[in-house]
Amino acid sequence: MKNQTNYTMLCDFYELTMANGYFRSPVKDTISYFDVFFRDVPDKGGFAIAAGLEQVIDYIKELKFTDEDIAYLRSKNCFDEAFLEYLKNFKFTGDIWAVPEGTPVFPREPIMIVRAPAMEAQFIETFVLLSLNHQSMIATKSNRIVRAAEGRAVAEFGSRRAQGPGGAILGARAAYIAGCAATACVQADRDYEVPAIGTMAHSWIQMFPDEYTAFKTYCEMYPNNATLLVDTYNVLKSGVPNAIKAFQEVLLPKGITKCGIRLDSGDLTYLSKKARKMLDDAGLTECTICASNSLDEYIIRDLLHQGAQLDVFGVGERLITSKSSPVFGGVYKLAAVEDTDGNIIPKIKVSENPEKLTNPHFKKVYRLYDNESGKAFADVLCVHDEVIDDSKDLELFDPANPWKRKVCYNFTARVLLEPIFVNGEQVYQSPSIHDMKKYCAEQVDLLWDEVKRFENPHKYYVDLSPKLYTIKNQLLENVPH
Repeated sequence: MKNQTNYTMLCDFYELTMANGYFRSPVKDTISYFDVFFRDVPDKGGFAIAAGLEQVIDYIKELKFTDEDIAYLRSKNCFDEAFLEYLKNFKFTGDIWAVPEGTPVFPREPIMIVRAPAMEAQFIETFVLLSLNHQSMIATKSNRIVRAAEGRAVAEFGSRRAQGPGGAILGARAAYIAGCAATACVQADRDYEVPAIGTMAHSWIQMFPDEYTAFKTYCEMYPNNATLLVDTYNVLKSGVPNAIKAFQEVLLPKGITKCGIRLDSGDLTYLSKKARKMLDDAGLTECTICASNSLDEYIIRDLLHQGAQLDVFGVGERLITSKSSPVFGGVYKLAAVEDTDGNIIPKIKVSENPEKLTNPHFKKVYRLYDNESGKAFADVLCVHDEVIDDSKDLELFDPANPWKRKVCYNFTARVLLEPIFVNGEQVYQSPSIHDMKKYCAEQVDLLWDEVKRFENPHKYYVDLSPKLYTIKNQLLENVPH
């Protein structure tokens, strides 16, 4: 059972100063719409994997200010007493839509939409971004590594290099959703059902008089889970021969043929080839070979290209920190407000940097699938009340290149965002983490291979409906110059 923690005060200070300002102003109860989206895929990949929704749900449900919280805020001498009294009964009363965890997502499309009174919608920004940014980053990196392994198991081994306890535990959770088979993190297993695995460190072997005694003792204690670390001294001269001897003397007489060795240093391609031949010659054809030691998707891809005889990969620091691309640039931007009559007024943000231009309005996101191949080929941002009729041809507009238009035909359309909260009440039940993992694999499989390339992937279409395109241009024409 995972621990429930109240993270209400895990927010940027300006969320509170703005809330205090909203409380004192006429916009206090203005219904606002915020989009959560990201601008660039980590590692310049073709897509990202959404994760972290379950933690947002838990946060919203536990959202409340304690007496200690309010006393702290009072000590800052910048908040109205009436505002502090209001916070005693503060709760989220709005609506949230989001893509399910494990969904492949693309730049500039909402992966979450928040509709709520201004104070509430603004206040949850920090935690929403913290949760979605971190876990989506790790899930995206993990999925790249899993795909590089080409069906071989990948275990997450990064706890000791993670950025803090939450980075280790929730990072393992995100990695599992994205396709990793297991983790070394015990608490991730206890709290989130991510299977925990592990055998020995070099210190185990050094504790015994010799390598063979260390291996034999371990096999006797854990005959059904014997993976021996063979590079403490010399892989081919002592490590593998001693492992073979221990397997033959302890496991085979018990009828156990499943076992493993792990390589944690050296030329993994060369050593794995030599070790494979030694194991096979000894009749240990079911013995697996695991590799670890600062691996990532590129090293794994090269090892397999070179013919490395590896069955399992243990990946640590470069996965759990997403070392090559350690920031997932999700943002939380106002897209619309409601007037006193309930009319939705679209809002747009412009900038000196063109990439920071936002897409306005309360939106809906559709994913289009080609009816012949079944593959996803485009996502469509449209106004919330639009319904895409997939029995008719559809014209789309590229927001970055307005002269480019795309006509889609023979497709099936699916709405991506699902309702999570309605009027502050949870209406979405998170699937089991195992179902999330299965869903993620299925959805990634629906992408074209060209989108899944590590280098120079095909740019997946994320386009606007004609109606939304027109609204956006009308807003831009009225921006003060």
